[in-house]
Amino acid sequence: MTLSARQAFAQAAPYPSRPIRLVIGYAPGGGNDLIARIVAAKLQEKLGQPVVVENKPGAQSIVAAELVAKAAPDGYTLFVAPSGPLTVNPAVYSKLPYDPEKDFTPISLLAEFPLLLVVGPDQPVTSVPELVAYGRSHPEVANYASAATAFQLASELFNQRTGSQFQYIPYKGSGEMAQAVMSGQVLMAIADTGPLAGPVKGGKLRALAVTTARRTAAFPDVPTLAETGVPDMEISLWTGIVAPAGTPADVVTLLQRAIADSLVLPDARAALQAIAVEPRGSTAEEYRDLIAHDAARWKAVATKANIKLD
Repeated sequence: MTLSARQAFAQAAPYPSRPIRLVIGYAPGGGNDLIARIVAAKLQEKLGQPVVVENKPGAQSIVAAELVAKAAPDGYTLFVAPSGPLTVNPAVYSKLPYDPEKDFTPISLLAEFPLLLVVGPDQPVTSVPELVAYGRSHPEVANYASAATAFQLASELFNQRTGSQFQYIPYKGSGEMAQAVMSGQVLMAIADTGPLAGPVKGGKLRALAVTTARRTAAFPDVPTLAETGVPDMEISLWTGIVAPAGTPADVVTLLQRAIADSLVLPDARAALQAIAVEPRGSTAEEYRDLIAHDAARWKAVATKANIKLD
């Protein structure tokens, strides 16, 4: 079916008139999955149709992204799109089965979340300057744990901004990554608050900095990287919703408004903040600009660090 034929089909019936799928490229129970389910419940109330979260994990969300990129542009198959598939994958893969810029129509952001820089509680550093100095004087233990490409790029950006040479130690999952830092097997990690918040609050990890522009409500005593003297290191990962390219403008507008209305509801905000993410809606244009900005940034970091996954 040609794009024009699919668009004509998409506009044949009032929208929405049947269930909507939110496709997510991660397994159930993770942060992005939880965000998707909170928002799906509210969209269902707003739109009057079932909104079903469909998990399609695999290959850094490439499987899910490709599925939605090739779906009919009718507003019934949407992609819960975190930073990774839209801005990180293009930086580290020379070829993808989808084009983040051409194959999707941005609708709205849903939430953003900070990254924490952490060390084990027994490490002899209590601040970022001490960490940098310790890494320089002890190169044999100057390393970082990472369980996702986005965290690897954030850590390499830290290297670039501080002139450090912390070496990458890969882990399969966030739990293993956190445990490696807690036990002292690896010196540090920069990762999202999901796997780190509990150990930090329980004293099993020491948070040295947060990557956002301002301190976060969840960790008010943890300074920003800018406060510690690391410039141009503001990072917030995010999750949003995109549709296949060619989705009618009126459908995009309806969905964007429904998302905006959902994210201001007190119970939705409380549920998102309970998992250490900040609700953040946007216009489609704002979302598009953010994707372009972050894609360029991570491309530059990956090129300088010579990171390629194929």
